[in-house]
Amino acid sequence: MTRTPRTGPGRGWLLRLVIAFAFAQGAVSMARPAVSYRALALGADETAVGVIAGVYALLPLFVAVPLGRRTDHGRCAPLLPLGVLLISGGCALSGMVSSLPAMAAWSGVMGLGHLCFVIGAQSIVARQSAPDEQDRNFGHFTIGASLGQLIGPVAAGALISGQGGTLGRTSALALLVSAAVAAVALASLWRIEHRRATGSGSRPGDKVPVRAILGARGVPAGIFISMAVLSATDILTAYLPVVGEHRSIAPATVGLLLSLRAAATIACRLVMSPLLGLVGRRALLTTSCLLAGLLCAGVALPVSVPVLAVMLAVLGFCLGVGQPLSMTTVVRAAPDRARSTALALRLTGNRLGQVAAPAAAGLIAGAVGVAAPFVLLGVGLIGAAGLGLRGDGRPESAPAPLDTGPAPEPPDTGPAPEPPDTGPAPAPPDTGPAPEPLDTGPAPEPLDTGPAPEPLDTEPAPPDTESALAPPDTVPAAVPQDTQDTPAGSGPLPPTVRNGAENPG
Repeated sequence: MTRTPRTGPGRGWLLRLVIAFAFAQGAVSMARPAVSYRALALGADETAVGVIAGVYALLPLFVAVPLGRRTDHGRCAPLLPLGVLLISGGCALSGMVSSLPAMAAWSGVMGLGHLCFVIGAQSIVARQSAPDEQDRNFGHFTIGASLGQLIGPVAAGALISGQGGTLGRTSALALLVSAAVAAVALASLWRIEHRRATGSGSRPGDKVPVRAILGARGVPAGIFISMAVLSATDILTAYLPVVGEHRSIAPATVGLLLSLRAAATIACRLVMSPLLGLVGRRALLTTSCLLAGLLCAGVALPVSVPVLAVMLAVLGFCLGVGQPLSMTTVVRAAPDRARSTALALRLTGNRLGQVAAPAAAGLIAGAVGVAAPFVLLGVGLIGAAGLGLRGDGRPESAPAPLDTGPAPEPPDTGPAPEPPDTGPAPAPPDTGPAPEPLDTGPAPEPLDTGPAPEPLDTEPAPPDTESALAPPDTVPAAVPQDTQDTPAGSGPLPPTVRNGAENPG
């Protein structure tokens, strides 16, 4: 009974997980721009907004790998409600405080909750999906994130702009509403995780070193691609409101633009399986990252709102490819006993990008302008396209030559026994012709005196003919005659014996 619901994507445990993720991600996507607007209302500049956005990922940066270790050797489901509670509490308290350091701290708690939920959910998908279902199930799982990213910014924009433009009060209201949205996810977290899907959970002593996981071919590339894609999504969510403020774009319009990008991401993931069959993994990953990098850099251009909407729609479609394919790449490349740790390392890379990219974006925006961070994102995505071009090498390809390597060893040992096998082979032919001359030999009795030159035959004893003539019965028969005729016929008879031995052979 536990196997049947695992194979049905969009039903059962996967459907409930997608619904819960949609609410959790919707709360986060609603809270992130609300935090930026509230920070601006409290007097923060571009650099401070970047720092607050970076703190969201700072605390999870140090907790991801221990959580992954714990998930590798235990259950995943308890992380889901814990993550929802942390998200809800972080959102609510971020709307209640009135200082920038306190906002940054509660933003970090919200990020920790999101990390707990995502590690638990991704580990469940990896455990309960067959290898040929991982691309599809991870794609459906990330639809939940896209749904949340679609609804959250729209709701945040509507709430923030609905109270006469007073950013301080309306952004706090948006944060409180996002806390309630996150709490709704608890209603869908039942019977998500089946009984042990892998056999590695009960042996906590078997820990694969982090260096070995990172050394597996395909894991570093998957981590960097995911980091570049998520950093682009994160900075778009956090910095598009700042761009809107500088270009006099209303918060509601900014929310619609972010939702348009999320809708395009959903459309990409719905058609991902046909795209993979049509284009192939490597070409799809490389092309999407390259085009996304160019479009991210294009956001820095002072284009009109309709053109910006088209650019964000295409950008969202391209960004929808990187996350699910990077998850599958990391899961397939990592050792079986460390899949959750590998996914945690991927999330650590994501959080590292979320810490470094907004902080760097804040510094660049303060020094150059608010559009400059998008150029930085474009460069990172083009670099990710280069890694995607190299492909996601499978760990199984390395041991393959090692298995065929020992094959040449049998040929080395084979030739050694073969010469002894060929040596005894000619023995039957020697015994075959040997009796024939013996049968013809005794017929001419005058030739029986021939055994007299046996001393001469012992001189050419090395040849094989003498060894063949030694065992026959003529030798013992000639013994009494040898004693009589030995000195007499020693000279003339050797040629006749030699001719008689050579002719039949």
